[in-house]
Amino acid sequence: MNVKKIERNGNETTIVVEIDKELMESGVNKAYMKARKNIMIPGFRKGKAPRKMIEAMYGAHVFYEDGLEEIFPEVYDFAVIGQDVKAVGRPSLTDMDISDEGVVTITLTTEVYPEVTLGDYKGLKVEKEVVKVTDEQVEAELNRMAQNVASTETVERAAQMGDTANIDFEGFDNGVAFEGGKGEAFDLKLGSGSFVPGFEEQVVGMAAGEEKDIDITFPEDYKADLAGKAVVFHVKVNKVTATNLPEMDDEFAKDVSEFDTLDALKADIRKKAEEEAEKRAQNAFEQACVEKAAENTAVEMPNALVEAELDNQMQRFGYQLQMSGYSMEAYAKMMGGDMATMRNAFRPAAEKQAKINVTLAKIAEVEQIEVTDEDIAAEYEDLAKQYSLELDKVKEMVPAEELKSSIETRKAVKVIVESATAKKPAAKKRTTKKAKPAEEVAAEEKPAEE
Repeated sequence: MNVKKIERNGNETTIVVEIDKELMESGVNKAYMKARKNIMIPGFRKGKAPRKMIEAMYGAHVFYEDGLEEIFPEVYDFAVIGQDVKAVGRPSLTDMDISDEGVVTITLTTEVYPEVTLGDYKGLKVEKEVVKVTDEQVEAELNRMAQNVASTETVERAAQMGDTANIDFEGFDNGVAFEGGKGEAFDLKLGSGSFVPGFEEQVVGMAAGEEKDIDITFPEDYKADLAGKAVVFHVKVNKVTATNLPEMDDEFAKDVSEFDTLDALKADIRKKAEEEAEKRAQNAFEQACVEKAAENTAVEMPNALVEAELDNQMQRFGYQLQMSGYSMEAYAKMMGGDMATMRNAFRPAAEKQAKINVTLAKIAEVEQIEVTDEDIAAEYEDLAKQYSLELDKVKEMVPAEELKSSIETRKAVKVIVESATAKKPAAKKRTTKKAKPAEEVAAEEKPAEE
């Protein structure tokens, strides 16, 4: 083989390769041997037609494209890897010329790894949430613990918030029952927010044996066939159950924990909540640092890299759906779309992550980050402990190169984060122009996110 020309234009590279007659002939013959079993030529049994007869009938070069496919790994190794062309995805055959002497000249076009120009990635100033655990959060956790040991009793009174109403219900759209809108003997915890907004509030006040129609308007972001629709649910209450919470005192603390006093239990709840909140805040801070470094990077992203990341994200989401008993196709249909719609929805995130990936790879290169054999060995040990597997089994399941890439990425992230400075989130401006709903006010109190 002989590489006659390599020409790069942006993220696309064209490679012109000359393939000698003997190599091409080996590929063509392999293609013929695979194809002949399905070819019928008059005068020959199926699969027995000589190659020359087939070429005479269909053209002298009938097997050349398939023959090229047979030898493509050798062509790729020589013309792409051997020439240090960092191809992204599989090259496309854009031209093939066959000389009278049987020498084949092909033109391959491929997207290549982009030129990456780093911006500021050290010394970044990034907002970080100020961790604060409120008394209300501690009380909410105490109430959750109390619910776990609470007693229940059937009551002969109207349902109240906090009660559990056992109900039969059926939903109607313009008098016609709609799919998924019916349930029998369903235990509904009033105030849980598990039903459509407005439903539980209208069950409050109903007693066992009572029936009534409830008017509901579905949210605009509900599944497509019901989004924004006004419907009627016919509801019957079968039973009302009250929950009796224990008194919050030292005896309660002893019953639900290792602590002897309620104060000690509260202190432990607060400490654990602060640790968890700090962990979340630190993770968000690190992600924001990485995203800011990527925003400062100048790069023209090849579509193949974005598509590869999109494939990864779709695959991961598919695994999550499988764990919940759904398929990607069923989920897409339930959300009022199809696989193409879902893929488009994931694209912005894939584009963002693809840029982060090339930024971190460039940082690893510039910072001369190395992954040692000791790093890889320690990573294998950690994985074995994490998943309770034999070390040799983990090594069979996870290639060393994959681990190396993961470790290199983490080290690049560490370079960004350790030099970054955390700053308090900017205060939100308040206005007195118009009173806002409570949910909007609550949202504004949250720390700003990157």
